[in-house]
Amino acid sequence: MSTHEVFNQSPARVGLDEYAANAALVEGVELHDAGWAHDALHATGRHVGSAEFQDDARRANRRGPELRTHDRWGNRIDEVEYDPSYHRVISAAVADGAHTSAIADPRPGANVARAATFMLYAQIEPGHACPVSMTHSAAPVIAQHDAVAAEWMPRLLSRGYEGRLVPGKTSALFGMAMTEKQGGSDVRANTTVAAPLGDGRYALTGHKWFCSAPMSDGFLVLAQAPGGLSCFLVPRLREDGARNEMRIMRLKDKLGNSANASSEVEYDGALGVLLGEEGRGVRTIIEMVTNTRLDCILGSLAGMRQAVSEASWHARHRAAFGRTLIDQPAMTGVIADLQLEAEGVTAAALRLARAYDDDATREETAFRRLGTAVMKYWACKRGPGHAAEALECLGGNGYTEDFPLAMRYREQPVMAVWEGSGNVIALDVLRALGRDPESFEAFDAEVSRARGADPRLDAHLDLTRSLAREVAADPEPGLRARQLVGALALALQGALLVQHGPAAVADGFTASRLGAGAASGHLFGALPAGIDAAAIAARA
Repeated sequence: MSTHEVFNQSPARVGLDEYAANAALVEGVELHDAGWAHDALHATGRHVGSAEFQDDARRANRRGPELRTHDRWGNRIDEVEYDPSYHRVISAAVADGAHTSAIADPRPGANVARAATFMLYAQIEPGHACPVSMTHSAAPVIAQHDAVAAEWMPRLLSRGYEGRLVPGKTSALFGMAMTEKQGGSDVRANTTVAAPLGDGRYALTGHKWFCSAPMSDGFLVLAQAPGGLSCFLVPRLREDGARNEMRIMRLKDKLGNSANASSEVEYDGALGVLLGEEGRGVRTIIEMVTNTRLDCILGSLAGMRQAVSEASWHARHRAAFGRTLIDQPAMTGVIADLQLEAEGVTAAALRLARAYDDDATREETAFRRLGTAVMKYWACKRGPGHAAEALECLGGNGYTEDFPLAMRYREQPVMAVWEGSGNVIALDVLRALGRDPESFEAFDAEVSRARGADPRLDAHLDLTRSLAREVAADPEPGLRARQLVGALALALQGALLVQHGPAAVADGFTASRLGAGAASGHLFGALPAGIDAAAIAARA
């Protein structure tokens, strides 16, 4: 039926170089010593911006993974079947080094370049980023243990990908299985038992309530050994090529993260190798947790970038009441505020990534310990509201599955849950306040480098110091933990933007988020007067 002509609809946002389009990311990569990666990142940006890649991203989320417990003859196989589009997405990410490139080629800026690659892929399709992140995070732990490093590190550093569970693979992806039904984040309540077999191996019996990416080639697993809670490397395949005794009971029916399989598993004598010492499992695995917390920041930021870029694209191609939406001050303010959020998190995330490089000083290492927890809390909490506001910019289109922001709105909350929910992270910061004063001193030194550049920032830094002292002296500090962590996050973002950001961005951030300018109730688009909203929105 030819009843009308379709017009005033924004065109598909494809055929772009997503790296070149993200000014804050390009500037941050250059600032943090990773300019050598520009060419590769532009190639990645063009790939993820292509219509073909974005079509694969849609397919991978709409045609989610399916569990196959048995083959057609009745043999137990415990396999997860993914749509071919998922394999193309994750294969491309691995080929571009989104998993372990910073470990394979350590140099100044290596973790910054790897972070940018990871975010470009996660911006378009977030589900595959789970096993990519866990592989990145597991590799440094495995590298410390000679007994397993010789076998596994060449596979972890490979840029090849093989999604099948077959013997003889030269590449590997890793997962993690920590939490159980009765304990959740309280992993010391775990009941899974690891019995020594006398030959250096252990037999694990028990369950895990959440095991993401169960088709990974190996997992870091916490279990109770005779000496206490310990960390084990548990492969999917045994040395003889047979399946290890890890049973996938069911896949989680999740709110989002649809392309990635998350599962409940049971171990019935699964073979594993001890990493570290018995009874020191949390200490062994904590480096992996810290690295995945950084990737939760990066994943939330990737979502923010997708959200604001899609909202801006629509606003620049859609007209109403005689003007394009972006030229109407109310919409300009919303896009600018969404972009300010992404700018602040970009500045902090890339600064943190640089502190994970091999040349990090002791002070930078201390800074990242606290800074990662602070920004994990902040970025992951801000992500869902940011996605909701961006979705609204598209009107009814945004609420449909034909456009990517419905997927993103469901995706963003998972980052706040993974690797420590808000309260867990806030309490970790409080523990650091009491037990790791070096990290607070390093954090304070980092933000204090911006002193004198903006009186609004100076006032916020003074208030944050006072708040930290008050919370430290409070007999019930948990009640104010989130207030302190939020203040620290704003201090870090503001300090970095004042030092390194464009003038309009730095002024917009400090005016809208520090002191009197922060009185908008945390709703996007309520910017104070005097901000150059058009200049900020142009960067979206």
